[in-house]
Amino acid sequence: MRIPGLAILLLALPGPVLALDDAELALAYGDAGTVSIATGRAQALRRAPAVATVITAEELRAMGATDLEDALARVPGLHVSRSASFYTPLWVMRGVYSQYNQQVLLLWNGQPMTTALRGDRGSSAWRGLPLDSVARIEILRGPGSALYGAEAYAGVINIITKGGGEIDGQELGLRGGSFATRDAWLQAGRRIGAFDYAFYAGTSRSDGLRSTITADAQTTNDAVFGSSASLAPGPLELERELRLLGLELGYQRWRLRASYQQREFESGVGISQALDPRSLERTKRLLAELSWSETQVAEHLSAGASLGFQGYQQLFTRPLMIFPPGARFPTGLFPEGMFGAPETWERQWRLSAYLSYTGWSGHQWRLGVGSEEVDMYRTAEGRNFSYAPNGLPIPLPAFTSSGAPFLLPHRRRHHHAFLQDEWQLAPDWQLTAGLRHDRYDDVGGTTNPRLALVWDARHDLTLKLMHGRAFRAPSFAELYAITNPVARGNPAVRPETTATSEFALLWQPGRDLQAALNLFRFRMDDIIRPTPNNQPGTGTTFNNTTDQRGRGAELELRWQALPTLSLQASWSWQQGRDLANGLRPGYAPQVRALLLADWRAAPDWRLGLQLLQVGKRLRAAGDNRAAVPDYLSADLSLRWQPSGSAWWLAAQLRNAGDADVREPSLAPGRIAGDLPQAPRSLSLEAGLRF
Repeated sequence: MRIPGLAILLLALPGPVLALDDAELALAYGDAGTVSIATGRAQALRRAPAVATVITAEELRAMGATDLEDALARVPGLHVSRSASFYTPLWVMRGVYSQYNQQVLLLWNGQPMTTALRGDRGSSAWRGLPLDSVARIEILRGPGSALYGAEAYAGVINIITKGGGEIDGQELGLRGGSFATRDAWLQAGRRIGAFDYAFYAGTSRSDGLRSTITADAQTTNDAVFGSSASLAPGPLELERELRLLGLELGYQRWRLRASYQQREFESGVGISQALDPRSLERTKRLLAELSWSETQVAEHLSAGASLGFQGYQQLFTRPLMIFPPGARFPTGLFPEGMFGAPETWERQWRLSAYLSYTGWSGHQWRLGVGSEEVDMYRTAEGRNFSYAPNGLPIPLPAFTSSGAPFLLPHRRRHHHAFLQDEWQLAPDWQLTAGLRHDRYDDVGGTTNPRLALVWDARHDLTLKLMHGRAFRAPSFAELYAITNPVARGNPAVRPETTATSEFALLWQPGRDLQAALNLFRFRMDDIIRPTPNNQPGTGTTFNNTTDQRGRGAELELRWQALPTLSLQASWSWQQGRDLANGLRPGYAPQVRALLLADWRAAPDWRLGLQLLQVGKRLRAAGDNRAAVPDYLSADLSLRWQPSGSAWWLAAQLRNAGDADVREPSLAPGRIAGDLPQAPRSLSLEAGLRF
C-alpha cells in the first residue's frame, strides 16, 4: 500500500519543540487517550496497533447520548442502520452490511454477547440500551479474530461498566420524552481499601415512533392472491420495555460481575414485513464472570484467568403474527391470521487464561488458551400452519406446539489458543505479531494472524501499517434449521473469512489538535447467504456464496478550539464490489460526515451539537429501486449543573430539523419507502447524586 501524499507533506512540516509522551496524552485527552481492546492491555491510543475509538462517560454526557445507538453514531466508519426484523440495530462497519449484523463482535466487560441461534446478539440486539452505568466504550475497526476469535470480523465493540471507584456514591436519575419514553435508574458504588463494589438497577420503556407504513408484504400478496388482508396503511409497532440489574464486587486482583437483562419488544414492520400489531417477544439474559486480573507470579511472568457464563432465552408473550387475518395463499386461507412462536433456551460457559512474559528484552509476550461450550439445550415452536412441498404455508385448525420444531437442540464445543508478541524493534518502532487458532467440533478449525508495525516517525507523527485475518463461525440456524423452507440449514457451511490491510497516520502537533487518516482494503471470502434451492418454489438453503472486496478512507480531527469549546469532525468513504457479478453490494453508505461540538457556555451550562450527513446508499444487485435518499440530521443537547450541587437537569433534541431519515428495506416490493426513522424528538432528564 502506498503512503499517501498527505503523509509525505506532514513529514516535511515543522513540529513543535516539545513532544507529547503517553503521560501528557493522558493529561490532554483524559481516559480517551488510552485503549485496551487492541492488545488486551491498556496503552496509549496513539501507539495502539489498531484503528480504534474510545468514548468515555464524560464524552457521553457531553454529547447527550442516552442509548448505545447514540454513542456509536459518532464513530468514523460505523453507520447505525436498522433491520426490518424487529427494527434491530445494524452496526455497519466499513460497509460490511448483513441482515443480522453477525460480523461485529459485541463484548460486555470483555465477555462476548453472541447467541447461538443466528450468531448475532439476540432478537432485540440491544435496541435502546441506556448508558447510565457505562464508564467507557472501546471500538476496534477492522479484524480482531487474532485476539478475540469468532465474529471479530469487521470490528469489535467493548462496553465497560462503572466500578465502585467511578461511581463513588449513589446516583438516582429519571428521563422522559417523546414516544412516551420513560427511563429510571439507581446506581451505587464505593472503593474501600482493597475492596470495591458497584450496583445498578434500571428500567426503560418506550412506545416507539408510530410512523405510517403505506404498503407492506401483505399488500403484494393481496394483489397476487386476490385477498384484501393488508393492515397497511398502518403504524410501526416499536413498543419496548427493558429491565437491567448489575452487580460488581472486587477484592485485590479478583472481580465478580453479574447482570440480568430482560427485554420485551414488538416486531416493527413484522417478521415477514407484513404489519403485526399483536406480537410481543421477550428475551432474558443472565451474565456472570469471575476473573483474576493480571498478577505477577514470578520474575517477568504474570498471569490472569476468567470463568464466564451466559444464559439466554428467546420467548414469546404473544406469538408472531406472520401474516394478518384474511391472508390467502393457493394452499389455503388464514381467517385469524398466520402465527408462529420459535423459542430457544441456551447456556454458554467460557474458561480462559493467559500468561504475559517480559523477560526477553524488547519483547512482551502474551500466550492465551480457552475453552467454550455453547449448549442450545431446548427449542420449541408453536404455530398454526405447516408447509406444502412448494414451501407455501398450509393452515392448521389451531395454534399448537409443533412436533418438529424449526431447530433441534444442539451443542457446540470450541477451543482456542493464541500467541502475541509486542516487539520494540527500536526506540521509535514497534512490531505487534499475533496468531490465534480456533477449533470447533462442528465446523472445523481456522487460524488467523495479524501484523502491525507502528513507527513514531517524529515526535508529533505516528504511522501504522497493519494486516490481519478474521472469521465468523456459522450460526446454528445456518447449520441446522430444518422445517423452515424459507431458509434451511446446511451442515456443510464453512466459516466466513476476511483479510484486511490498513494504513493509519496520526498527527498531533500539540495538546489542542489531533488529526488521523486511515486507509483500508479488505477481501471477504465464503460469505454465507441463503440461496434458492434447485427445485423452484421450495425456498432457500444457506451456502457459502460469493466473495467481496472493499476499500475506504477515514479522516478524523479533534480540536480544542477554546478552553470552553472542543470540536470533532470526521469523514468516511467506502466502496465495495461483489466479485461474482462485479456490482456494488449495496445498502451501506459510501460517504458519511460528522461534526461534534461541546461548548461550556457558562460554568454551569454545557451545550452539545451533532451534525450527521449520510449519503450514497446504493441498492444491491436485483433491486432496481432508486438509491436510498441521503439525509442530514442535527442533534442538540443541553446540560445544567449548578456549581457544587449534587443535582443536574438535561435536555436532548434529536433530529432537530425533522429530516426524513430512512434506512433501507432489503426486499423490493415489501415495505414502501424503506424503513422510517425517528422524526424530531425531545427528552428531559433529572438526576441526583447523594
